[in-house]
Amino acid sequence: MTVHIGLVGAGNISDTHARAIAGIPDAAIAAVYSPTLGHAERLAGRFGAAAYDTLDRFLDHRPMNMVAIGTPSGRHGVHGIAAARRGLHVLVEKPIETTVAKADALIAEAARAGVTLGVIFQDRLKPSVRRLKAIVDACRLGAPILGSARVKWHRPPEYYRASRWRGTSELDGGGALINQAVHTVDLLIWLGGPVRRVYGRLATRLHDIEVEDTAVAVLEFAAGGLGTVEAATSAYPGSARRIELTGSEGTAILEGDRLIALDLRDASGAGDVDPPDDRPESATSPVVSDPAAHRAVFEDFMRAVATGGSPACDGAEGRRSVALIEAVSRASLTTAPVDLA
Repeated sequence: MTVHIGLVGAGNISDTHARAIAGIPDAAIAAVYSPTLGHAERLAGRFGAAAYDTLDRFLDHRPMNMVAIGTPSGRHGVHGIAAARRGLHVLVEKPIETTVAKADALIAEAARAGVTLGVIFQDRLKPSVRRLKAIVDACRLGAPILGSARVKWHRPPEYYRASRWRGTSELDGGGALINQAVHTVDLLIWLGGPVRRVYGRLATRLHDIEVEDTAVAVLEFAAGGLGTVEAATSAYPGSARRIELTGSEGTAILEGDRLIALDLRDASGAGDVDPPDDRPESATSPVVSDPAAHRAVFEDFMRAVATGGSPACDGAEGRRSVALIEAVSRASLTTAPVDLA
């Protein structure tokens, strides 16, 4: 049976969603919504879908089973709640929302409506990341000691000037942390476990924007390890994101999407590592050239809906990165550590 999917948004990321859906045999794009009709028509026309510039009319379109939300971050909750109230399953682009309160409202409404809610953190489904997750879950790194995440990317001034929402408090919700680094923050929590306390500093060093383009944080994990996060859109020319995990039994390094180092005291069964990526795409551009990882997210979400199971990242999981980033922001304002519940 074909799953009919509506796209909320017609910008860059919704184009990625559309290309991902087009590669799934039992999925079809039913309709596209954008407040600018011409934008909706351009994207919908490529896939034989209906175009709407009114959200209510879009949500009334049938057949439609689910929506994929690719609007500015500060509108994810509003659009997701409206879809859930129409009985539509909701798959929302990262972050789930810009604040914990807004994320909680969306999670609660999806539960009340009995629809499946998922968040697009496609990195969780990439082969090397899943391999690293299996290594961590098998306790092969031993007791946690250090976990570090580095997202030192570059965005030119035009990236912000060309958008009415990027770099704004209201719609972006923050800067380098919640927009660019949120995927990596999600992975650090997914791999390292819950964080109990954070220290942080945010700064705007390069761009004329309302929010940070440079951020650092120190984390205390509930399991006992320490961690650091560096996030920037101010780091010319931009380098591949990097996650390093060190435990009592060894160290693993993920660079870009590749596991480039795995040094264990017990090296049996460690397997080969991947060569480094000398062309880290996201470090310098927001455009996703290969939608394969997003396609895997849609396929996973469709399976969750069909079986009544949980997607790779549900609402509660998607909330965790927002809670951590919100705590870092509070710590930066108060210059004092912030405890997470």
